[in-house]
Amino acid sequence: MLRSFILICSVACLSAEAWAGDLVVKVTTPDGKPLADAVVTLPAGPGAAKPSFPWKLEVAQRAKQFEPFVLIAPVGARVTFPNLDKFRHHVYSFSKGNKFELELFGREDKREVPFKTVGVAALGCNIHDQMVAFIRIVDTPWAAKSNEAGEAQITGAPDGKTKVAVWHPYAKAKDQVVSIDAVVAAGVTRLTVVLDVPPHHAH
Repeated sequence: MLRSFILICSVACLSAEAWAGDLVVKVTTPDGKPLADAVVTLPAGPGAAKPSFPWKLEVAQRAKQFEPFVLIAPVGARVTFPNLDKFRHHVYSFSKGNKFELELFGREDKREVPFKTVGVAALGCNIHDQMVAFIRIVDTPWAAKSNEAGEAQITGAPDGKTKVAVWHPYAKAKDQVVSIDAVVAAGVTRLTVVLDVPPHHAH
């Protein structure tokens, strides 16, 4: 009986290991340069866990800029907006489904905003026009943002056929998204996706 139990456990463990893999997506411009701040997602699928990410759900105002430039947030989450400057900001978004306005608030003050709609919230400041940032609101636990090397890694992705969506706020594509069919295998699967982004927005 004990032997059978051990065998069943071993098979279950092997099945669980085979079920998940790591997906590494290299995002580049058409001339091969790495593209940062691209958001890579996989569809949630049936039985997927509720989205939860290890990074802070925060967009700070520092030196008349937003940090980070792109934030991934799970739908329904509250994002904090701390002001780290010595002067006041007036933060807003006019994006459909995620409109909000945070009237003037000063240094070391902060506000929170819930984001209830999957999509994008484009951020601005009513005082400092150069301040621009984006929140990508997702309903999947499998999401990652490309780093300065253009690489985004999704850990524990389900193996098998899937559709990889890659979004960048300035991509020349419908809804700024390029989607490709892919097969995720156990271990590490590597893909390269090319996004056409205006040179002055490719960083």
